[in-house]
Amino acid sequence: MTTSKPVKKRFIAGAKCPKCELVDKIVLLTTEDDEHIECVNCGYKESKSDLDQGTGAPDPGDVQAVKFIEPQ
Repeated sequence: MTTSKPVKKRFIAGAKCPKCELVDKIVLLTTEDDEHIECVNCGYKESKSDLDQGTGAPDPGDVQAVKFIEPQ
């Protein structure tokens, strides 16, 4: 007997599909092992690993400290 993992589904208000560009059609699907988005209109899918590639934390070499000084 095979048991499937529970899937949690949540619509993301105001999100626009990258493919069909319709608003409010993106659903976030979450299991204990994976997280991905899917468009209920056109079927576009993107996994969390796809989202993390190139858009995660900045490269440490690209980070600078900025000190704000109040004018006197």
